[in-house]
Amino acid sequence: MSSILRYIFITCSLLLMLNSAYGQNATDTAADAPVIKLKDSASHQLCGAIDIFQPIMNHVLNYREGYEFEADYYVKNEVYGVVEGGWGNAHFKSDKLDYTSSNSFFRVGFNKSLLPRVTKSDWDMVFIGLRYAMGFVQRSTATYTIVDSLWGNTTGTKPSASFVGYWAEITGGMRVELAKNFFVGYNIRGKFLLSQKAFQTLAPVYVAGYGRGDKNSIFDFNFYLTYALRWKRHV
Repeated sequence: MSSILRYIFITCSLLLMLNSAYGQNATDTAADAPVIKLKDSASHQLCGAIDIFQPIMNHVLNYREGYEFEADYYVKNEVYGVVEGGWGNAHFKSDKLDYTSSNSFFRVGFNKSLLPRVTKSDWDMVFIGLRYAMGFVQRSTATYTIVDSLWGNTTGTKPSASFVGYWAEITGGMRVELAKNFFVGYNIRGKFLLSQKAFQTLAPVYVAGYGRGDKNSIFDFNFYLTYALRWKRHV
């Protein structure tokens, strides 16, 4: 799975570079044209999005469930404030260990569009962004078995636990308006665990919003369907 995400990351990064190059070529071609700098008077825009990639992964990886949502608001100068959240659960079961976990999470941050706005009604974007995230994890009582060919097997339990995990994200992606107010787009995310100590004792096999709890850094991917609400900005 990690290899697949790396390939997705490389492919999408190439797409980002190609789009940036296209935008640069368009700018160079229009270098001799009169330059008109428009005041940032784009309308207000508030977007709500659902990630449809996570339900697909829920079927592919049947030991876990995760659901993610996103909302963003256009601030100004191609900067968007972003709030994300979701929930999920996981069940780890083997001959030696059995436990479940569940969690909710939220992320806050911003996206910055890298492409100049063609018109005030142009909301397509290629972007980079930053996030700060918190996950609230509950782990059930874990049953374990220690296998010893000499003394025999020993079975025991580890008490349930609740803790909070923190991580930071660097994200990039693209969003395109296919029909009025309806977008599709993707995010590529590099995630970096900030609270490693919280995950050192029996780390959850899956933390919704982050990924494997035993990894200090992760690449991840989202594919969003988005709807936008717009109203005029008074100037």
